Amino acid sequence: MSTINFPSHEKICEMVDKLQPEAIEKLKQLVSFDSLLGNEKDVQEYIHEVFNSLGLKVDRVPIVMDEIKDLPGFSPVEWEYNGKENIIGIHEPTPSDYVSNSQKKSLIFNGHIDVVPTGRDSLWEKNPFSPYVKDGRLYGRGSGDMKAGVIAFIIAYKAIKELGFLPASKLMLQTVVEEECTGNGTLACLARGYKADACIIPEPFPQIITAQVGLVWCRVTVQGRPAHVLEMGSGVNAIDGAMYVVAELRKLEEQWNNPQNIHPAFKQFKHPLNFNLGIINGGEWTSSVPCECTFELRAGFYPGADLKKIREELVSVIDKAATDKGLPYQIKWNGFQAEGYLTDPELPMMKALGETYRKALNREPEYSPVLCTTDTRFFGLYYGIPATCLGPESSHIHGIDESVSLESLRDITRVLACFISDWCGLQPAH
Repeated sequence: MSTINFPSHEKICEMVDKLQPEAIEKLKQLVSFDSLLGNEKDVQEYIHEVFNSLGLKVDRVPIVMDEIKDLPGFSPVEWEYNGKENIIGIHEPTPSDYVSNSQKKSLIFNGHIDVVPTGRDSLWEKNPFSPYVKDGRLYGRGSGDMKAGVIAFIIAYKAIKELGFLPASKLMLQTVVEEECTGNGTLACLARGYKADACIIPEPFPQIITAQVGLVWCRVTVQGRPAHVLEMGSGVNAIDGAMYVVAELRKLEEQWNNPQNIHPAFKQFKHPLNFNLGIINGGEWTSSVPCECTFELRAGFYPGADLKKIREELVSVIDKAATDKGLPYQIKWNGFQAEGYLTDPELPMMKALGETYRKALNREPEYSPVLCTTDTRFFGLYYGIPATCLGPESSHIHGIDESVSLESLRDITRVLACFISDWCGLQPAH
């Protein structure tokens, strides 16, 4: 039996470095797609072509409401799922006598392809969907959150293949929709049976993530009583009423952030839970007492908290505030209904990822919680699949002039490529 020289971490990293120009060009192409909610089709077709070019089996996984609506982790929506698809590139190993790691395990790389609105385009240095490179960073909406992460795992797989090897166990590259509002894209993939021994989502955090908060979205509509301003006393101002409700919710936010109430995983933060008033609409006429005001709220909460009880606590505050002012109101729960998630750093996958990071980059990894949610929760909470995030360093995500460090993109790609070798094992491509 002949001897196979499997690539070292050094050789894998050298190949990643060689592919960096391609990574940058592919990232530019990806960022140039305006993949806002409901507009993901074109970018997913592009991803389909990329996966095909890598020799992967490609599957389209639509979001089918009847398949997911009763599953843990589902978030309700107000739109129809007509043709909205996730794309999965699948590598299935063939039997081989030559395998670098007898403990080979399956792996999912998952990344969302949807992006959030840009705000006023005139505030950006350039068009948000016209990516450009400046001072070692690539700019554009979605560059960091999280199209660079998607490119990282695509190039990581290609680096292994260019060296003449393939993963010795099943590897799946997933690009999903709706991470920014529900997570139902990832849930649809899991519901279809796409599971593995571990999952890494290269969200824009250069640390290995150990905890994330839960969060809920709700829409609150407050009813007032319209009147001409010359008779303001006979009317009830819905906007004033809504602002009173918001002020009472702020008190609840402060209560949840009291030092004695902070979850141990988030003790490094003074204010880990954020209530964000993201949208507000009210009134019809400047000289009329407004009849109605609607606001949409994002409220964070700690891992382990019961989602039903969190909603009840929010409703209790809203109900009391509205009742104090004599205001009828309605609450609708749409979008994120996401539980918090903890990833034990002592899990074999987490320790293995940390060790790969050390070897690939010759420095110690950092471990950190984050004050947002990611799709890792689905894998860990509901399907028993250890999952974490590790991705390229980014700035101004969801903001103006979002950008990603190209050096960090290279470094994370190195780690992911080496992790394929360490976790999945390698075998000759032919």
